[in-house]
Amino acid sequence: MENSQHHLIEENPAMPRPSRPLMIVVSAPSGAGKSTLCNRLVDEFPSVKYSVSCTTREPRGEEKDGEHYYFLSKKEFKERIKNGEFLEYAKVHGNYYGTLEDTVLYAMEEGSHVLLDIDVQGAKQIRESLVRLDLRHPIRRGFTDIFISPPSMEELEKRLRGRGTDEEKVIQKRLENAAAELACRTEYSFQIVNDDLEKAYRELKTVILSGIGLG
Repeated sequence: MENSQHHLIEENPAMPRPSRPLMIVVSAPSGAGKSTLCNRLVDEFPSVKYSVSCTTREPRGEEKDGEHYYFLSKKEFKERIKNGEFLEYAKVHGNYYGTLEDTVLYAMEEGSHVLLDIDVQGAKQIRESLVRLDLRHPIRRGFTDIFISPPSMEELEKRLRGRGTDEEKVIQKRLENAAAELACRTEYSFQIVNDDLEKAYRELKTVILSGIGLG
């Protein structure tokens, strides 16, 4: 990263209002450090905001509609699927989850970069959804996808076991899923290996800054 960029990041963490807002899709196997990196990016740059997904499950605890999720009935969710309103959606444990095109577009038109923390299947759906959008559409123009990899499967297993929170069968399932997810990493425009958190975060920022013309 050039010194001018470095100074911009250190001295003025608020990214300038973007002329080309990004829709940033980030995927990674469980334990690769994706949540830590994404949360840090959102904390440092107010113009980067998590996309608010829709779900058919009931609110939990202090969750608020429109802040944590948009809570929809299954009937409404299915109607929106039928109308082609979702960039991606999935059914998990009996409930639907998805990202509305309008939600992302509205945030981008307000000048925000929209961050989607989703799995490889969701990312694939989004790429397929982009094909039907005009080349000048803000979502298609601003689409940036990034895959975060662990340095090795051995290190990933070490991290998962180091948590001390999962049963053996859960760890094995996560490792199995990770192998399948890693096989999809070449589908992403950018790949970052998280062998050192600070280095990985610098690389993530470089991708974002380059995407809005500051790289």
